[in-house]
Amino acid sequence: MHDACGVVGISLKESGNNVAKSIYYALYALQHRGQEAAGISVHDGKSIRTHRGMGLVSEVFDDAQIALLRGAVGIGHVRYPTTGRSCIENSQPLLIKYKDGAIAVAHNGNLVNSAQLREQLEQAGDIFYSTSDTEVIAHLFVKELLRYDLQEAMRALMRKIVGSYSLVFLWEDMVLGLRDPLGIKPLCIGETDSGHIIASESVAVDTLNGRLIRDVKPGELVAIRHGEMKSYQLYRLPNSSHCVFEYIYFARPDSIMDGRLIYDVRVNIGTKLAEEHPADADTITPIPDSGITLAVGYHQRSGIRYRECLMKNRYIGRTFIMPDQNMRETAVRLKMNTIRPNIEGHKLVLVDDSIVRGTTSRRIVNMVRKVGAEAVHVRIGSPPIMAPCYLGIDMASREELIAAYKTVAGVEAVINADSLGYVSLKGLVDAIGIREENLCMGCLTGVYPVEIPGEKCIATQTKLSEYLGSDPMKGSA
Repeated sequence: MHDACGVVGISLKESGNNVAKSIYYALYALQHRGQEAAGISVHDGKSIRTHRGMGLVSEVFDDAQIALLRGAVGIGHVRYPTTGRSCIENSQPLLIKYKDGAIAVAHNGNLVNSAQLREQLEQAGDIFYSTSDTEVIAHLFVKELLRYDLQEAMRALMRKIVGSYSLVFLWEDMVLGLRDPLGIKPLCIGETDSGHIIASESVAVDTLNGRLIRDVKPGELVAIRHGEMKSYQLYRLPNSSHCVFEYIYFARPDSIMDGRLIYDVRVNIGTKLAEEHPADADTITPIPDSGITLAVGYHQRSGIRYRECLMKNRYIGRTFIMPDQNMRETAVRLKMNTIRPNIEGHKLVLVDDSIVRGTTSRRIVNMVRKVGAEAVHVRIGSPPIMAPCYLGIDMASREELIAAYKTVAGVEAVINADSLGYVSLKGLVDAIGIREENLCMGCLTGVYPVEIPGEKCIATQTKLSEYLGSDPMKGSA
């Protein structure tokens, strides 16, 4: 699985400062959220300058390019695609010019009604240069800005787009941050000595030696100008729907979301796993890297020793040449190798975050068996993934999800494990510490927080669009 993207926006107090270098470092901290493309847009006092490209942050930018991006306010983006092809046109930030100026926008999330909105805009004469839903958002926002002031334009935009979105805009000399009314994707606010930052995760704030202030609230608009911040609560719904996989897998362990350190949440999940699915074993070992913190929790609760038995090659990058079928097993060993003395003759508990198709889990189980594991028990830090995600995770189709058509015993047989245990939904919710009704768990339950054609929807959210269109709250500065 891959997440949709990472966004950052920074406004410095002093106009002479160069914000691009700070955005560059913040994007480095968010690189785990997207490795396909990266980009930065800055406002130099007169116009918006943008540089973007395919690849990692270090591949897209060098000192010369950063030096050309002069200005004290800007936004940045790292991309992994969920909507739109993998090409330079779909990299972000996207720049849209209109008669009164220009805006740049960067998006983390996924709209479920983007195709319908795009068709309506094209019929009205709008021309698109990309296939991403971010350009749909940009066109809609420009249209609303030509009709309303900033707050009303944002309200009108939110009434039209359905799905998950954490957005940063660069408009004139302001950075704007907007989180969808359900708060599906993360977004936080931080402060540095030189200004304010809005970012997908608090690690971006830490990288700039800043202080995390708080999360952007669901339905909140944050505006930063000359390093000063104002907030407008545009909508407030009865419940939120934070993406549960941010806590299980996507966010960095050192990030803080909703007042919770992700590391601690994952240790808690591992503890629940040990309570719900004990094993006759002598070694707990993670499947690196995502299983490490979960395995720590399992080890602490079970008292079984923790040892690394698999070593990941962290130098396999995007350009790794995919092998032919004859070299498939060599590729697996190249990406991850066994530590034979820690495995041979031992009963192992292998801990990982999730099972999607089951092919990777089977290969890893077979690898440790081949070097002499006496028994292999697999423990998973998420409940079975039963349904696809429509809200910003690049996940397999329902037909490819092994848990959608096999029982736990069936998956256990496919991956060749002696036993298989998933954390329960209740155990997961307890470990996160957020009420179930405030989490998006559509991929685990098949019930989604927004209306998606052909899928079940949480009853309280079935009329989300009607709620937004009824009597929105008045914004407060």
